[in-house]
Amino acid sequence: MTVVGVIISIVALYPIFYVLIASLSKPIFVENGDVMFWFKGFNFESYKQAFMKDGIWIAYGNTIFYTVAGVFVNMLFTTTMAYALSRERLIFRKFFTLMAIFTMWFNAGMIPLYMTFKDFNLLDTRTAIIVGFAINTYNLVIMKSFFEQIPKSLEEAAFIDGANNLKIFSRIFLPLSKPALATVGMFYAVTRWNGYFWAMNLLQDDNKVPLQVLLKKLIVDKVANETEAAIVTANSLFSPTTVIYAIIIIAIIPMMIAYPFVQKYFKKGATVGAVKG
Repeated sequence: MTVVGVIISIVALYPIFYVLIASLSKPIFVENGDVMFWFKGFNFESYKQAFMKDGIWIAYGNTIFYTVAGVFVNMLFTTTMAYALSRERLIFRKFFTLMAIFTMWFNAGMIPLYMTFKDFNLLDTRTAIIVGFAINTYNLVIMKSFFEQIPKSLEEAAFIDGANNLKIFSRIFLPLSKPALATVGMFYAVTRWNGYFWAMNLLQDDNKVPLQVLLKKLIVDKVANETEAAIVTANSLFSPTTVIYAIIIIAIIPMMIAYPFVQKYFKKGATVGAVKG
């Protein structure tokens, strides 16, 4: 199992490692396929060009904003709904749970969803990105299952002491749910940080698009100008390809930094509800 785990890890990590060494190598070696396992012609010029790209800092700021604000909205809606669905005293609890889970397999589709945003005048607005995708059903189920495992005696004791649902939720359930909160929060953060499809379709203003949409545009422009991009000499310190690789590394660094801090919660949070007692 250790050997298999090491092999899987190498296969998963090599693409990221390749992008890193390619972004720090001379383009001539990258284009010729000479960069495989280490740098060749080490330099930081691709990163300098990446930082000077038009709109990259605005896009980076938008990505941070969409991630922070989006995760806040995600966690607010997901935890409150999960708490309500986890309480047996909720009227029509099974019906609401079924309706929520139903959306995991069946949904309206891309075009009806786009038309819904249009009818609500949410096209080209930040609200569409932040509030339009407030709940992921899978994450809702994780939170609901975790809340169901919290002893009912704690809730009953709080009710006897005069606490209402809001106090019980905020002072008992949330503090006891750190593993699930960290896991679900990380799932949402990664999705928000990497999201580009709906941002690409809903946002027309370049000052509102996130980093991933900008990166996608750069890749499309590179493909459209492949002949120009292919003009790389031995003296070239950067090319469209290596600059794109540099932006990819810049884009994934925050998630790679954040992941180790919540990794210890993943096993407990992601497997919650797997065993019913």
